[in-house]
Amino acid sequence: MASATSTPKTAPAPPASTPATALSAIASTVASARATFDAGVTRPIEWRRAQLRALRSWLLDNNDNICEALALDMRKPKQAASAGDVLIVANEIAYMLDHLDEWTRPEPQPGSLVFTAGGRPEIRREPLGVVLVIGAWNFPFQLTMLPLAQAIAAGNAVVLKPSEVATHSESFIFRRFPGVLDPRAVKLVFGGAAETTEALKQKFDTIFYTGNGTVGRIIHAAATRHLTPVVLELGGKCPVYIHEDADVGAACKRLFWAKTTQAGQVCLCPDYVLVHKKIAPQFYEALKKVASSYFLPHSARDSPQYARIINHRHFGRLESVMRRQTELGHCRVLFGGEMAEDELYIAPTAFVGVRDDDPIMEDEVFGPLLGIIEVDNEDDAIKRINKRDHPLSLYVFANPKTASKLLNSTSSGSATVNDFYMHSYLPWLPFGGVGGSGMGAYHGEAGFLAFSHRRTTMWMPRGRGDLDAGNAPRYPPKNGKPPSPLVTRIMMMVLVREPAGWLAKTVARAVGRWGRIGALVVLAFWVGRLSSRGKL
Repeated sequence: MASATSTPKTAPAPPASTPATALSAIASTVASARATFDAGVTRPIEWRRAQLRALRSWLLDNNDNICEALALDMRKPKQAASAGDVLIVANEIAYMLDHLDEWTRPEPQPGSLVFTAGGRPEIRREPLGVVLVIGAWNFPFQLTMLPLAQAIAAGNAVVLKPSEVATHSESFIFRRFPGVLDPRAVKLVFGGAAETTEALKQKFDTIFYTGNGTVGRIIHAAATRHLTPVVLELGGKCPVYIHEDADVGAACKRLFWAKTTQAGQVCLCPDYVLVHKKIAPQFYEALKKVASSYFLPHSARDSPQYARIINHRHFGRLESVMRRQTELGHCRVLFGGEMAEDELYIAPTAFVGVRDDDPIMEDEVFGPLLGIIEVDNEDDAIKRINKRDHPLSLYVFANPKTASKLLNSTSSGSATVNDFYMHSYLPWLPFGGVGGSGMGAYHGEAGFLAFSHRRTTMWMPRGRGDLDAGNAPRYPPKNGKPPSPLVTRIMMMVLVREPAGWLAKTVARAVGRWGRIGALVVLAFWVGRLSSRGKL
């Protein structure tokens, strides 16, 4: 393990400074957002459309400035910054605008054939109210502006807390974002732990957080005081399984790309590899070959396509993991190991001979360090995966049968077979964790629903005169006599539902839904009419 102490080739930019929101102002900020929501400002569809269009325009118009802020924060390459923090959000907003009418429309539901015949059941999609969105530093625009957009699409007022760790991105939002959206409904809170803690003391209708599990647990505990639901996008140790029949060359190239994207500071980043022992030597050689040529004609340190660690605290965390792992006698460095703290640079580094309890396997790495473990077969891989918290994503390189076996035997927030990250690029696919990797999901309609309440509503006929005769069996008989055995028998036949047999299913398909409803409406009407006249 080498550490560079000479003058940095590319010194990191000094942190930017953003004034924190006064703690005393946070409660009134939330109250103002609540008053806006209660006044109905955020509910009209056209208001939502106008805000979404304004947010999308702001992102696209400021693409270069956003990329510059991200370069200052972690030397993120411009192409990656534009795609990962601007275009993905702009495309998602376009998808929202295309589907907003559909998503806000009440969902018709099938009615019951008893009592509610003639009724119109539906599920209304309504805004929750005032939501808190706490952004993340690794994608400080995507993971702040995308949940903001989905909350607005659902008709909510929003209190937005950008991450203070990506200081230049936070500063840009502070300087350039106020006034872009309706200031009555979108409020901004800046600062660190103290400001976030104060915000969490307020009552919200949902809280959206992206980050690590430690803070996620704190937020979840704070939300329980108000019985506030949460969406937690956390992460975890995302495993990769390389089966003996995998295309090793393609797997290694895709793996190295995914691991070096943003220097491994991605919640979906492959965290460790389980490789079938039959192909382990071939896999090691292929991965070394990719690593030696990937950034040519530059080294990783000199390449403009390789990012830096976000700050010295995270550098120190990764340096500790690398140092403790390197000191172990049972593993070796396959490639990499170089560091330069004055540049916040850590080379892509892989360790072979790793064991389950090694330092690199303790927590989510969230950096360019990769542990590789040899396994006997897919069953061995499944056991190792299931010993840990459910990851945010699972990656499998194998034939369809083996891949399906892993998918059926494990749990993860998402999965991609024979590649990385691909599932996260489609706006109509839900994105979220399970268990230790989070709760709830967003993107597309899932995001709209995350900020919505599905309100069950039943519209019944007003009922006048004989029109209400079908409801007579639920009322006491007019003559004071108990219902006749025939009425009781008919009601029990109708009320007690049994699983449909093949004959009932065949009749249902032949008659159709409306035929069944019509027949039972007529039956209920005449039973009720005769019962009310004392003829049954």
